[in-house]
Amino acid sequence: MKLAVLVSGSGTILEAIYASGVEVSLVLSDRPCRALEVARSNSTEALLLERTLWNEDFDRDAYTVRLVDELLSRGVEVVAMAGFGTVLSEAIHSTYKARVLNTHPSLLPSFPGWHAVKMALDYGVKLTGCTVHLATLEVDSGPIIAQEAVPVFPDDTEVSLHERIKAVERVLYPKAILKFIEDVSKE
Repeated sequence: MKLAVLVSGSGTILEAIYASGVEVSLVLSDRPCRALEVARSNSTEALLLERTLWNEDFDRDAYTVRLVDELLSRGVEVVAMAGFGTVLSEAIHSTYKARVLNTHPSLLPSFPGWHAVKMALDYGVKLTGCTVHLATLEVDSGPIIAQEAVPVFPDDTEVSLHERIKAVERVLYPKAILKFIEDVSKE
């Protein structure tokens, strides 16, 4: 199955995906970032579909349609978001129904949204973690595919806790992607 990985950052999750043996057909980013270089160094097409507006003038629907058109034109069958910084609209969910994966730095349904690690610390939980789930129109609310817990230490900062969550994510997410593709291939 052709997999596209959507990225916006340093590419460490993408590196873990490659290291696990997941075959990636396309890496697409909404901004210039190191992850595009990671894709190129792995002989994968790296596409920049740059988002130029970051305010209320941003046309989320038009951007999502353009992104979906790029995926469809390349025969992409499964999408994995790996730190992708743009929330996509309905077009991706209707086109790739139950085939868009996402990873999130908390044990969903706790602490959805962009600041999950800070929220976990602020709330004072003793346990947080990483969740792989199906992306849906409602952010961080889709069916859970895999989770792994990460303890919160008394001296944790947002940075130290997030780094430990990312270490778990770099193992959990590629395994979940592989299993998901294997299961979907059997359908």
